[in-house]
Amino acid sequence: MRVLVQKFGGTSVATAEQREVAVRLVERARAKGLAVVVVVSAMGRHGDPYATDTLLGLLSGEPAVTPAERDRLVAVGELVSAVILAGALRRHGLDPVVMSGAEAGIVTDDRHGEARILSVDPEPVLARLRAAQVPVVTGFQGATATGALTTLGRGGSDTTAAALGAALAAECVEIYTDVPGVMSADPRQVPAARVVAAADYEEVFQLASLGAKVIHPRAIAMAAQTRTPLLVRQLSEEEGSATRIGSSPDTPDLWQNRRPDASVVGVSVISDLMQLRVEGTPLTAESIRALFRCLANAAVSVDMINVFPEQVAVAIREEDWPAAEAALAGLPLRLNRREDAAKVSIVGWAIHGLPGVMSLVVETLVGAEVPIWATSDSHQSISCLVPAARATAAAQALHQAFGLGADHREEEHA
Repeated sequence: MRVLVQKFGGTSVATAEQREVAVRLVERARAKGLAVVVVVSAMGRHGDPYATDTLLGLLSGEPAVTPAERDRLVAVGELVSAVILAGALRRHGLDPVVMSGAEAGIVTDDRHGEARILSVDPEPVLARLRAAQVPVVTGFQGATATGALTTLGRGGSDTTAAALGAALAAECVEIYTDVPGVMSADPRQVPAARVVAAADYEEVFQLASLGAKVIHPRAIAMAAQTRTPLLVRQLSEEEGSATRIGSSPDTPDLWQNRRPDASVVGVSVISDLMQLRVEGTPLTAESIRALFRCLANAAVSVDMINVFPEQVAVAIREEDWPAAEAALAGLPLRLNRREDAAKVSIVGWAIHGLPGVMSLVVETLVGAEVPIWATSDSHQSISCLVPAARATAAAQALHQAFGLGADHREEEHA
């Protein structure tokens, strides 16, 4: 059996017209001999009746609601979408069956609101496919081994789709959204951003982890484990542009361009950060150990860590500052902070071991008059902490310097 998973985001099922397009995409796939599993998100965005944020807004002023109860509330949005889309499929002569995450065999841990998938039993969905039905699965949710309903956190429907694709050995998982694919940068910040036609799992995972919001990092990680190809595209009956995410031969030779300015697939930005600088007289191994232990106990996540004999500098979320300040109050340390920071990152497999990439990053940011407060790197990414007010300028400059704009790529291949 050839299986295809099609995931429709909230903006792809928000109107009757969009749902008709979704139905035709299902019909087209089935006409090619594919057994189709549909995964849906809650309809629309904040303000729409059953959008996740709208449902969460109902809890304003109700602090006594437990995390488990909150999961029960927000899970309603996907159920509404599934029922309505099933009706549209049935009108077109198909045989849909609505399935909750639990009914689709998705077992999670018990972290309500941020549950992680532990296993997927493919048999319930396979049974429906063998009966020539179209399972319409509620994304974003599953259940514990004891049957308690859980939700998977923001972007959880992507994770649902990837998990089902992996469990069902699907030929592909198609993610339909309101943008034409994974972009080389946020087009709201960088007008020259283009659709990345093909990328490796790790590249898109890095982009998603570093601020790009088209697809959830957990979905990428899950698909990568079983090498399940992903296709991200805008809801449309036309083929149009799209991003294919996979491994060779689905992606081009990532090593063919061994130049610093042709080594990057995207630029991403994370805002709402600050830099916390901690000084001692002097810092000792024990004081550094106590510093990070206190931050960990206060559930403060740290990033872009720089440890020097006289100072430790880390990036934290601005919302975590009160907790960090309270956690460190009892230590003999001086706290300083730089507020309104942003993390600007470049991502690309080909930067690994390639001299000149960091030089180009620094030259570009200095030329754009963007101060660099801190840096961090991995085999696939280089990140710079910069003033938030200069983050857009930084992203635009790096996007141009690494040849990511559509005009540059067209000239390169002319």
